[in-house]
Amino acid sequence: MKIAEKPLLNIIKDHLKGTLEGLPVFNPVAIKIVQLLSRPNFSSSEASELVCSDQSLASQVLKMANSPYYSGLSSITTINDAIVRLGVQEVANIVMMASQFGKFHSGNEHLNSFMQKLWEHSLACATGAKWLAIKTGFNNLASESFMAGLLHDIGHLALIMVMDNVYLNSETKSVFTNKLLNDIFLTLHEEVGFQLMKSWSLPDKYCTIAYHHQSDFDVNNMLLVLVRLADQTCKKVGKAINPDTSISLVMAPEAQLLSMKEITLAELEIVIEDSHYDY
Repeated sequence: MKIAEKPLLNIIKDHLKGTLEGLPVFNPVAIKIVQLLSRPNFSSSEASELVCSDQSLASQVLKMANSPYYSGLSSITTINDAIVRLGVQEVANIVMMASQFGKFHSGNEHLNSFMQKLWEHSLACATGAKWLAIKTGFNNLASESFMAGLLHDIGHLALIMVMDNVYLNSETKSVFTNKLLNDIFLTLHEEVGFQLMKSWSLPDKYCTIAYHHQSDFDVNNMLLVLVRLADQTCKKVGKAINPDTSISLVMAPEAQLLSMKEITLAELEIVIEDSHYDY
């Protein structure tokens, strides 16, 4: 008697049993820097030493620090220069970007398409959240908003990486259709993102961002509010896995909490539409 194939969702859940720390989603150096920033007392030299411990990563960080988005009048030639010029939190953002960039690729054509959209969405959301923080007077949250935006959908990336592994090992005959992938994302991505960041001991302010789709959210958590509005704007302008042009940003509770006017929301759309990084 032929045994029925286990549903893909169950196969994925089997892969996710136990600690998620082993999933190759985060670069250890990037994680250590984010953990470093959560300590009340840390030195910039510690951050510099961490980045320089991975020469390949350090090289990519310098390349990004000298991109049009970050560069000043003179070039940045060392990690210490980057920290002095940009600040430790901003360098941590660049480290996370640099370390994540190479992970958004899959051998499966359909999964790879999702990964490319996810990378574009994550960067756009990070850019939008940072712009929002500055525009609405939460300058103290600007750099953290970028990091939160970059990490808010990390559960998606983890799930795609698991599915890529399932595909490479021929563990399923399922065809990765948009509907199947979206059903899996909808079911698992927030919890997986939260548990993944928890397993790496990331600060709670980032872990809680994983639950960014909940209708009952903490209106006093401004970091969450900023990311939620940036995320919705990404969907409205098409920088998302599942775009939704029907979204009314002016009616969004996040926009009202931030006292956003239509003209400012229109600016936000332009910022997100134009968001890109020339490495």
